[in-house]
Amino acid sequence: MTTLVRYNRLPSLFDRMVAREFNRYFSAPAVSAKTNTVVPAVNVKEDDKAYHIEVAVPGLKKEDFTVNLENNYLTIASRQEQSNEEKAENFTRKEFSYSSFQRSFRLPKNVNNEQIQAAYTDGILKIELPKAEPKAVEPKQIAVA
Repeated sequence: MTTLVRYNRLPSLFDRMVAREFNRYFSAPAVSAKTNTVVPAVNVKEDDKAYHIEVAVPGLKKEDFTVNLENNYLTIASRQEQSNEEKAENFTRKEFSYSSFQRSFRLPKNVNNEQIQAAYTDGILKIELPKAEPKAVEPKQIAVA
């Protein structure tokens, strides 16, 4: 025969601290709490002639970006270094920070890799991926050996 035992467990301080840290670390997928790295928002649109990628990255310059195409993957990356130094009579304060991001996209096979264009205006990096004209497959007869 089983016995029914009443269990009244009050949440401990340790449980609350662990839950708070766990939620803080995992609650914001676009921001890492350890590195303060922000992954920018990306919009991908398609029309009859091209695919359009828009990346929201305000406050940067066009020289801060690298856009590469390798093995049918388009990679957008940025790296910034900031430094601030203040000197007074008896102290020196130097602050520095680094920020970077990288996003990769596997491109469809119908993208014309030779005509990809990128432009950065008003905080938006716009990349245009023109579609290649579909090649007409001509019918042919295959001889049976």
